[in-house]
Amino acid sequence: MFLLRLLLKNALRHKLRTTLTMVGLVVAVCAFGLLRTIVDAWYAGVEASASTRLVTRNAISLTFPLPLNYAERIRAVDGVGSVSWANWFGGIYVSERNFFAQFAVDPPSYLALYPEYVLPDEQKQAFLRDRQGAVVGRKLADKFGWKVGDAIPLRGTLYPGTWTFTLRGIYDGADAKTDEQQMLFHWKFLSETMRQRAGAAGANADFVGVYVVGIREPDDAALVSQRIDALFRNSLAETLTETEKAFQLSFVAMSEAILVAIQAVSYIVVLIIMAVMANTMMMTARERLAEYATLKALGFGPGFVVRLLAGESLLIALVGGLAGIALTFPLAAGFAQAAGTLFPIFQVSPLTQALQLGAALLVGAVAAAWPAWRMSRIEIVAGLRHVA
Repeated sequence: MFLLRLLLKNALRHKLRTTLTMVGLVVAVCAFGLLRTIVDAWYAGVEASASTRLVTRNAISLTFPLPLNYAERIRAVDGVGSVSWANWFGGIYVSERNFFAQFAVDPPSYLALYPEYVLPDEQKQAFLRDRQGAVVGRKLADKFGWKVGDAIPLRGTLYPGTWTFTLRGIYDGADAKTDEQQMLFHWKFLSETMRQRAGAAGANADFVGVYVVGIREPDDAALVSQRIDALFRNSLAETLTETEKAFQLSFVAMSEAILVAIQAVSYIVVLIIMAVMANTMMMTARERLAEYATLKALGFGPGFVVRLLAGESLLIALVGGLAGIALTFPLAAGFAQAAGTLFPIFQVSPLTQALQLGAALLVGAVAAAWPAWRMSRIEIVAGLRHVA
């Protein structure tokens, strides 16, 4: 208790200097936490992927579709439990700023493969019955103020024209990792409408974007993937099958350079505040040179001097770090709101909070290391010369 009171008095001896150092630390910890959260949000789809789901796409590119009749052949592959499919729709709601994911799916098989989409039974049955119906995630519904029964008009891009859907259900995520900012509707509605229209759109009515494959044993993912791809080798539409996690990582890889830059900046911010705080502790040590010499003359050992300097630095770092962590939450919430639907999942994780606290304490420890070592070795006579 005595040492803590002494540390508090020392820390508050130069209130302005301590306050400015702490403000800098708070800003650095906040920036570090926000940048780490952005990286986590980029990987959110990867973390939410299931080990029992595979994704089969065209081997050339995701932009090339696959024939619908592949479904039955994939279902017959040893190790496959279920098969569904999905098409990226890419419609626009009101304006381009309102971007969110929309998928045309086969509802019975698709919802069975994604149990993390928790939908009330009556809403699920209404969705299955209505060919023009749709379901959306809770966050998306809250963002646009949608309620069950509302009409949702989308302006087509990949599929021209105006498409109107009736909202039949709002699903909640089974956990915080579940994407609640997407829309699902009937693939058959899309297919039938395309078939009624002339031109290239009608010709693609019996094609799908990707197949989602449910497997019985997660350990057989590589073997089942090889079997599926071997089945369509040398066909007009060869396939590439991979785990859902690998499929999601392929999108993240497109932005790998950006992610590396963000991570580098987050560490640079910590290094900068470390240098600033080290300078503060050096100034503090020089000002108290005579005091430390006097303490040693009174019989206090070098260890006590080290504890004084290191304790003061760690105390400032701890308070600044905790304040920075606390401010990260409203800052992240504001950033998520400004980003709209760019990041479906944007939360400050416990790991990020632990890294923030660890970074703050590391700054405090490193900043005090050199001045504490210097002051512990100061000669009493040399130090007392500074007594006025």
